[in-house]
Amino acid sequence: MNLNIEREDVLEVLGKITDPDLKKDIVSANLVEQLIIKDSSIQLSVVVSNPALHARKRMQEAIVFNLKRKFGDDISVDCNVSGMSAEQKGARRKVLPDVKNIIAVASGKGGVGKSTITANIAGGLKKMGYSVGIVDADIYGPSMPTMFDVVGDRPTMTEVNGEQLIKPVDANGINLLSIGFFTDQDNAVVWRGPMASKALTQLFTDAHWGELDYLVIDLPPGTGDIHLSLLQTVPLDGVVIVSTPQEVALADARRGINMFRLDSMKVPIVGLVENMAWFTPAELPENKYYIFGRDGARNLAEGMSIPFLGAIPLVQSVREAADSGRPAVFQENTPTAQAFEELVRNLVTSLEILKNK
Repeated sequence: MNLNIEREDVLEVLGKITDPDLKKDIVSANLVEQLIIKDSSIQLSVVVSNPALHARKRMQEAIVFNLKRKFGDDISVDCNVSGMSAEQKGARRKVLPDVKNIIAVASGKGGVGKSTITANIAGGLKKMGYSVGIVDADIYGPSMPTMFDVVGDRPTMTEVNGEQLIKPVDANGINLLSIGFFTDQDNAVVWRGPMASKALTQLFTDAHWGELDYLVIDLPPGTGDIHLSLLQTVPLDGVVIVSTPQEVALADARRGINMFRLDSMKVPIVGLVENMAWFTPAELPENKYYIFGRDGARNLAEGMSIPFLGAIPLVQSVREAADSGRPAVFQENTPTAQAFEELVRNLVTSLEILKNK
């Protein structure tokens, strides 16, 4: 039996369960370490501040009771509750203390050009004079090394205050770290959720990013453990959602927006980008063919009261630029570069408005 349990609905339930010692719900307190949903079963791992057996038992009972009350007694809940380690309880080094703005780029589904948008946002910010970094957090499909023509490069180590940290790769003046630097490009990355989440965390906590105006994070598509780990690790200032105009993509984008809006997450939505908004052939530069529909993402942004950052056309030069390792925004005086530049200006303005609220 498949009850079609949505991740955001599970997180909403967990976001109402409080750790009695921390006086915070277990989602916003970063106590949910793993969450796997398959058909009518929910498997999760949670840590609590009190390692005593009775405290762990009470938390387990509360989680099972609330999930079954929400989704019905027929669901299977496998809940492992452990005590918080001394390391977790101790004061941890603040993550990314010298980065002024941290934004993630997300999409509800794959194939909408999220990584292309990420690369061009970072490139556009660099063109505006900002210092920029990119974390390629798309664990199972890292593409940033290709998009910046640094596939053969490898990060080095640098000593900072007596600690050995990873030094990001310099990609057109942008600091870049990708899981693709640590794996064989021709082989698939086959990692379970916790292993992938740990690898992602190390790109932030074990790297020397230094002072940056913007750190842009390319998330994997959908909603999963990677997103949850990111929210537990990194103080995000906002998220950009990418979608194409057709309804199947918009439905997934809507779910992604609602996930980040959950009370237990509360990540501000910087805005929505419509990618592949229209097709323009090179021989007919004035023509626009709306092959995926027209203004779908723009209308979704208006309907959900979030900023619309811009529309990017589906043109051959964008693909060619990505394949050659120099994002299209670096082109001079082309319509595509101008579209990306407008998108980035709108992003900067929207983020400033959010942070000043």
